[in-house]
Amino acid sequence: MFAENLMFSLNATVPVFMMMVFGWFVRKVGLLDDHSTAQINKFVFKTLLPALLFMDLSTADFIKVWDNRFVLFCITATLISVLIALVYSLLHKEKAERGEIIQASYRSSAAILGIAFVKNIYGEATMAALMIVGTVPIYNIIAVIALSLTSPDKSNSKSGKQLFLTTLKGIVTNPIILGIAVGIVWSLLKIPQPVILSKSVSYLANMATPLSLIALGASFKIEDAKGKLPVTLGIVFIKLVLFCGVFLPVAVHIGFRGEKLIAILVMLGSATTGSCFVMAKNFGHKGTITAFAVMLTTLCSAFTLTTWLFVLKSLGYI
Repeated sequence: MFAENLMFSLNATVPVFMMMVFGWFVRKVGLLDDHSTAQINKFVFKTLLPALLFMDLSTADFIKVWDNRFVLFCITATLISVLIALVYSLLHKEKAERGEIIQASYRSSAAILGIAFVKNIYGEATMAALMIVGTVPIYNIIAVIALSLTSPDKSNSKSGKQLFLTTLKGIVTNPIILGIAVGIVWSLLKIPQPVILSKSVSYLANMATPLSLIALGASFKIEDAKGKLPVTLGIVFIKLVLFCGVFLPVAVHIGFRGEKLIAILVMLGSATTGSCFVMAKNFGHKGTITAFAVMLTTLCSAFTLTTWLFVLKSLGYI
């Protein structure tokens, strides 16, 4: 039983991280550079992931798969996670870096790793999409507020109205949210999909997971690990261990199992998303803590996610 559960966990995590290692390798040998990696990330984020989410939701019975408790749990856990991240940031003396600490501590690779893990185990990402519905808007709202209010560049400090408009624009124009919204509407209206459309979308959707993981691995730079080790180790612990230790038992107690529990696990315990660095730089932050957090959480999550999966599988929850 131990060996069987361990193999289940490794089968779920190792292929995902092998794609990331492959991405790191092809960048090292010069097949990808910073520019091409950035372009791939943009292409995946703006086209492939929305296509994947649209495909999964538009072909599902959305009314049947919708779960108020699940979405509400994702929202609540995310908000509490933000509060924990805020408290941790207040322990840091450098006020200008607190926004980076907050964002790096709570913001997961929900879209990329969430979809990758759930699809790798269950073959579809419907529950991952529902999790994204509950988390991504909050991710955007808190990130804009935290980074703006703590920006060392005063020209990036925004008034209340500017904050609201920037946040609203970020949500409304987010390709992931748009892909989910169109998929939900398509499902609710029961619009038929011609074979030409479904095959074309599936071609795009099938590229999303491997290409996004390769790009994520190619973005991984050891040289970004400059100083800030103590505060970053705190972020790693909060991101990969604490949140899971606090919220997974609650999720199990509520009754979440299988695909829903995997989606919650990834929401809580996956690596800090690479988009945090871009956002931090856009708001005038140095980005050193963010880059280090992305690197270190990505590296460590290969082991922590495997461990969490093994524990959940051994206890019979997935």
